[in-house]
Amino acid sequence: MDMQSFFMIGGGIGFIFLMTCLGAATVFLFRKKDSSGTGSVFLGFAAGVMIAAAVWGLLVPAIEEAQAAGHIPWIPAAGGFILGVLFLLGLDNLIPHIHPVENIREGMRSTSKRTTLLISAVTLHNIPEGMAIGLAFALAAQQGGDAALYASAVALAIGIGIQNFPEGAAIAHVLRQEGFSKVKSFFYACLTGVVEPLFGVVAVLIAAWIAPAMPWLLSFAAGAMIYVVVEELIPEAHLGSHSHSGSLSVVAGFLVMMVLDITIG
Repeated sequence: MDMQSFFMIGGGIGFIFLMTCLGAATVFLFRKKDSSGTGSVFLGFAAGVMIAAAVWGLLVPAIEEAQAAGHIPWIPAAGGFILGVLFLLGLDNLIPHIHPVENIREGMRSTSKRTTLLISAVTLHNIPEGMAIGLAFALAAQQGGDAALYASAVALAIGIGIQNFPEGAAIAHVLRQEGFSKVKSFFYACLTGVVEPLFGVVAVLIAAWIAPAMPWLLSFAAGAMIYVVVEELIPEAHLGSHSHSGSLSVVAGFLVMMVLDITIG
C-alpha cells in the first residue's frame, strides 16, 4: 500500500471522527432541555444514511468483487451480512450498555453508572462505521488506486460523516440532560467516536492480510450497520410512537447518501 493510500485512508477515518466531535459541539448552542423532536430528527437522519451506505457503499461493491473473482456473488454478500449481524448481536449481549429512550439495560450485569452505560451504547454502535470506511478505502488501494473506487469510498466517508454530526449531537444532548456540564457532554460524546478510527485501521490491516476475503468483509460491515439501524436508531427516532419527523428524517438521510454515492462514487 503506497503513501497516497495511507493518506486517503487516514483522511477518511479522521473525517468521520471529526464530524462526531463537531456534532457534539452543538451542545454549546442549546439549552439543557431540548425538545424530543430534535433527537428524533437527528437519529432518523443517521438511520437513513446508514441504510443507503450499507447497500451502495458496501453490499454492491461486495457483490461486484465476488463476481469479478468468479464466485457466486450472493454467498459472500449474504454470509458476510449475517456474520456482521451476529457480531453486533454478540457485542450487544456482552458489553453492558443502556438505551437512553426506553431506559433498557442490556449486556452483562454491571454496577456502572447510567451515564457510563449510555456512552457504552453509542461507542458500541460506532464500530461498524469505522470498519466500513476502512474497508472501502482498502478496496480501492487493493485495486491499484482505482479512481472510481476511491470516489465511492470518499462518498461513503462523506455520508457517514454527515450522519455522525447528528449522532454526535444526539448523545451530547442526552448527556447534557443527564446532568453533565456542556464541556463534559461534548468531551464524552466526542470520545464515543474514537472506536471509528480504531476499527477503521483494524479493518484495513485485516483486508491487507486476507485480500480475497474482501467481499465477505464488506458485507460483514454492512450487516453490522443494518443491525445498528434496526436495533438502535429507528426505534429511538420514533421515541416510542409513530413520529412523522423521525420517519421523514430516515427518508431524507437515505436520499442524501444515495445522491452522494451516485454523484461522487
